[in-house]
Amino acid sequence: MRKFRLLMACIIVAGGITSCQKEETKNELPEEVAVQPTKAELEKLFNMGINIDNVTIEDIPSFDGTTTKHFVSGDITIPYDGLDDYAELGALEDGNKQYRTPNIVAPAFRNIRILGYTGGGAALSSKMQTALSWAVANYNALPNTLNFNLTFGTNTAAADIIVYKVNNSSGGASAGFPSSNGRPYRYVRINSGMDSFTTNVNEHVMGHEIGHCVGFRHQDWFNRQSCNYTGPLPAESPAIWIPGTPLSFYEDSIMLACFGPNEDGEFSSSDIQSLNILY
Repeated sequence: MRKFRLLMACIIVAGGITSCQKEETKNELPEEVAVQPTKAELEKLFNMGINIDNVTIEDIPSFDGTTTKHFVSGDITIPYDGLDDYAELGALEDGNKQYRTPNIVAPAFRNIRILGYTGGGAALSSKMQTALSWAVANYNALPNTLNFNLTFGTNTAAADIIVYKVNNSSGGASAGFPSSNGRPYRYVRINSGMDSFTTNVNEHVMGHEIGHCVGFRHQDWFNRQSCNYTGPLPAESPAIWIPGTPLSFYEDSIMLACFGPNEDGEFSSSDIQSLNILY
């Protein structure tokens, strides 16, 4: 989940896994269900450019009350049964720049229908709905090939991305990356605790997670500077730099790993530049 940067007691280099709030449940699960990733799974995730310092396997709730297993690293979620759909990366040139995943949204799927979910306990609050409207407007204001059509309701069948609320009192959200089929990642999960933040901060978090859905990495993925992380750094740089983006890793990007209480929700110049280069 994307984490509020002041809540650092449980944040690790993976970008905010709150493992100290979780209790061991291995003995409560059937033996055939994996609780921790295998060595091979971790190797695959690493080769995808995912920080593997604290990857967990969790049941992620859907808007309809069902759950599906995902690998979780910070605010990044990868479907457990879909791991093979994601390409691996090689170690590329070092440099503190804007990064993306190997999979981006294919031209055929760049008219993206976003649904702000309004049904039952997964319904976005009024503040969240306003923030989502602002975040989508930021994307649509850019002169590129991405186009977002936002509606509110419960018709999930007609949506490419579904934004819904999950019952979690902490600030943050989670999403994933496009898979090899060229479609955007389908689910953005907003923690209920985001209602305690301003509409602008909600806009920032919504825009960040949509960024992941269309293929953007954390700009500071390699050192988590926005999370005040000072631990060991990855030995390699398995991410794809977007040519033409700035050298600075601390550009106040909307794609920084952690956020603060005063975010304005707007794209930085490097965000705009990288979106327009990529799409």
